[in-house]
Amino acid sequence: MSRRDTGDLIAFLAVARERSFTRAAASLGVSPSALSHTMRGLEERLGLQLLTRTTRNVSPTEAGERLLRTVAPHFDGIEEALASLTALREKPAGALRLAAGDHAAETILWPAVKKLRQDYPDITVEIDVDNGLTDIVGGRYHAGVRLGESVDKDMIAVPISTDQRMAVVGVPSYFAQHPKPRLPKDLTAHACINLRLPTFGGFYVWEFEKGGKETKVRVEGPLAFNSSKLVLEAALAGSGLACLLESRVKPHLKNRDLVRVLADWCPPFSGYYLYYPSRRQPTPAFTLLVEALRYRG
Repeated sequence: MSRRDTGDLIAFLAVARERSFTRAAASLGVSPSALSHTMRGLEERLGLQLLTRTTRNVSPTEAGERLLRTVAPHFDGIEEALASLTALREKPAGALRLAAGDHAAETILWPAVKKLRQDYPDITVEIDVDNGLTDIVGGRYHAGVRLGESVDKDMIAVPISTDQRMAVVGVPSYFAQHPKPRLPKDLTAHACINLRLPTFGGFYVWEFEKGGKETKVRVEGPLAFNSSKLVLEAALAGSGLACLLESRVKPHLKNRDLVRVLADWCPPFSGYYLYYPSRRQPTPAFTLLVEALRYRG
C-alpha cells in the first residue's frame, strides 16, 4: 500500500467517524476543502462513492461502511501498539480520552486526573462532558463513566464510587410557604425544576421506591436545564424543588441551605463505574488511571 493510500484511508476514517468534514479536518490539522479534495480523489481511484454528503450531514455509503468495518480495526491496532511502547519509558506517557456526565466528571474523574497529571506529567487527558449514553467505541474514547445500572454487560466495569441515592430538596424559605410532600404524588402540586437528559429523550422522570413499590412522577415547574449543576443552582435560589444525587447536595444539606424530603422513598442504587471494551489492551497510562479511580471502600 502506498503512502498516499495510507494517508487517504486515515482521512476517510476521520470523516466516517466524525460524520463531519469540519470536525474531521480539525482533528487532522487540515482544511475542510483539502480534506474534501482528498476524499474525492480516493473515491475516483476506487471507482466507488464512499460518503453521502448533504448540507447538514456526512455519512458512509454501503461501500463506505464496509471499508470502515474492514480498515478501522487495523489502524486502531497500530495505534494501540504504538501506545503500548510507552511501557518502555522510564515514566508512563500517552493520551487518554474519556467521556462522563457533569457530576461524575467534576467530583470523581477530575480530582483523580489532576493527581495523576501531577505524578505523571507526560500523560495527557481529554474529558468530554456528556450526560447522554455516549458510544465510547464509536467515539474512540478509551473509557467512559456511568452509573452501574446503565453499563453494557459486554464492557469491563470498575467501581469508582460508593452506592448513590437520589435526594429531593428545596430551600427552607420554599417550605415556609409550601407544605412538605409526604408522598411522591404530592410533587405534582409543587414547582419542580426539570432536568433534560438525552438518554430519556426528554425530561428526567423522578423515580421512587419504598417497600418494593416503585413509582414515577412527571413533575412540572418554571425552569428546566440539561445540567444538574444548574438545577442545583436554581434550587438554591429558591426556584423550586430539585431531584439530584445525594452526593451532589450533601454539603448543602449539612449547612442547612437545603432541606430534604421523601428520603424514605429514595433507596440506594449502584454507583459510578469506569467502563471500557474488553478487547482493548490497556496502556500503562490507562492502567494508572484505573488504579487511581478504583473505589476501595
